[in-house]
Amino acid sequence: MRTISYVMSLCLLLMTFSFQAHAESEKESAAKAKIENLLKMQVSEIKSSPIQGLYQVMTERGLFYVSEDAKYFVHGRIFNLDEGMRNETEDALASVRISGMKKFENDMIEFKAKDEKYEVTVFTDITCGYCRRLHNQIAEYNDLGITVRYLAFPRGGPNSKAFGDMQSVWCSKNKREAMTAAKAGDSVHSASCSNKVHDQYMFGMQVGVNGTPAIMLADGSMLPGYQPPQQLEQLLKTL
Repeated sequence: MRTISYVMSLCLLLMTFSFQAHAESEKESAAKAKIENLLKMQVSEIKSSPIQGLYQVMTERGLFYVSEDAKYFVHGRIFNLDEGMRNETEDALASVRISGMKKFENDMIEFKAKDEKYEVTVFTDITCGYCRRLHNQIAEYNDLGITVRYLAFPRGGPNSKAFGDMQSVWCSKNKREAMTAAKAGDSVHSASCSNKVHDQYMFGMQVGVNGTPAIMLADGSMLPGYQPPQQLEQLLKTL
């Protein structure tokens, strides 16, 4: 009798979990559909957030939150008071940056340090003043063992002149020379090819880039703005 009772209890428990999972899936699907239909955002992932009753939603425009009933839509940061004000939102974005960056491994323009100690990925715009300043010091970064890899983020968007020029840079026979010339203010020679400049730009939008240069570290964290060589080296040493 005990065995039968145990089996019945186990079956009931499994049925309860299955029902709860199904109900949760329906809520997520409803919230996803509402965001896509009402806000015209493409939802790539929706899952539970650190706050009960709130879903974490990843879209092509960034990370947002939505209530379980899909009534409230939230744009902001979640901080964990019990964990030293840990930025839960930034942690979630860091994970997306690391996984998303893998598809661009062969499409970055890299300035590799001879004695590499660190590697950073920089979202850049050839018309950005501080991007040009960073690039003017590329030899100093390399001398400190810092390899710099560029992803395209033309701030004006796909319809800007910089967007077309950056496509030409990425399509140049010598991308490094083309990048250096463009950052020096030289005219960009028109070139065309199959490239991922648009995908890189959209990836930047998704993971929270809103200005250039934006420096992404190996752990997926982001440093907004220009960092001088020695200062960046010190930050990297603390990781």
